Amino acid sequence: MAPKRQSAILPQPKKPRPVAAPKLEDKSASPGLPKGEKEQQEAIEHIDEVQNEIDRLNEQASEEILKVEQKYNKLRQPFFQKRSELIAKIPNFWVTTFVNHPQVSALLGEEDEEALHYLTRVEVTEFEDIKSGYRIDFYFDENPYFENKVLSKEFHLNESGDPSSKSTEIKWKSGKDLTKRSSQTQNKASRKRQHEEPESFFTWFTDHSDAGADELGEVIKDDIWPNPLQYYLVPDMDDEEGEAEDDDDDDEEEEGLEDIDEEGDEDEGEEDDDEDEGERMKARMTSTEDRWIQPSFSFSFYFLNFPSPWERVAVLSSLSLCAQPPCF
Repeated sequence: MAPKRQSAILPQPKKPRPVAAPKLEDKSASPGLPKGEKEQQEAIEHIDEVQNEIDRLNEQASEEILKVEQKYNKLRQPFFQKRSELIAKIPNFWVTTFVNHPQVSALLGEEDEEALHYLTRVEVTEFEDIKSGYRIDFYFDENPYFENKVLSKEFHLNESGDPSSKSTEIKWKSGKDLTKRSSQTQNKASRKRQHEEPESFFTWFTDHSDAGADELGEVIKDDIWPNPLQYYLVPDMDDEEGEAEDDDDDDEEEEGLEDIDEEGDEDEGEEDDDEDEGERMKARMTSTEDRWIQPSFSFSFYFLNFPSPWERVAVLSSLSLCAQPPCF
C-alpha cells in the first residue's frame, strides 16, 4: 500500500514551541547567586537558540520537499494517463476497487453500487503548486440515474487560508435521486454488507461542511489513486468463505461416513479379537526365546513386536528374562 501523504490543502502549522521560561535576572554580579541556578539559566537560553536553528531547517526542508514533489508530480502524469487507458479495457474496474476498499465500501449502498457500474474513469489532479489543493473527477457512461457525464469535487485553500470545497451539481433523472432515499432501506439476504443502509455515496458531492477533514477525498487521493490495482485484485472474501464452508461440510460428511464404517468394523471385530488374542500371544511367546538370542535383536525390535506394556511384562515374566540386559 502506498504510504499516505499529508493532505496537500491543509495548512502546515508549526509545532507550538514551548513558552520560554522567563529569563532570570542577571544575578551574576550578586554575591549570593547559586552556581547551579546560573548554569540552568544559561542552558535554557542555549536550548532556545538550538531550537530556533532546528525550526529554520524544518522550514527549509519543507520548501525543498515541496519542490521535489512538484517535480515528480509532473513526471508521473504520463504514467497515470497510460494507466487510465489500460484500466478502460477492464469492465467494472472502479466499482470493484471501491467495493473492495474497506473504508469506501462502508459508504456504499446497494443502489450506489449499481450507479457506480457506469463509472468508467477516475482522475485525481493536484494543483501545480500542490499545496493549494486538488480535484477528483468521476467519468460516467450514459446511465439511468443522472445526466452528468462528469462529476467533480475540488478541494482548495480559500483567500483566508482555510480549506474549502466545491463540486458539480448532480442533475438527477426523475425519481432517481439517491441522496433523497431513506437512510434505512430494507436489506436483501443476498447483500454482502447486511447492515443499516448508509447515506448515499453521492451525498459526498454535496457535503462541504468540513473540507479540511474530508476522509473520502483523502482516501481516494492518497490511498486508492496511487495504486488502485491492489484493491481491484483483492479476492471476494464472501466467495472464499462460502467455498471454505462447503469444503468443511464435505469434510464433515466424509468423516461421519468414516466413523460409521469404523464403528461397524469394530463391532464385527471385537468377538474375533477376543478369540484370537490368546492364540496370538501364545504363538508370539513361543518364538520369543529364539528372537532374543538372534544377533540382530535390538531394543526397537522388542518394542515393535510388543508395543503394549502389559504384553512386554507378560513376555518377560514367562521367559524370566527381566534380568538380562538385552531386554532393555
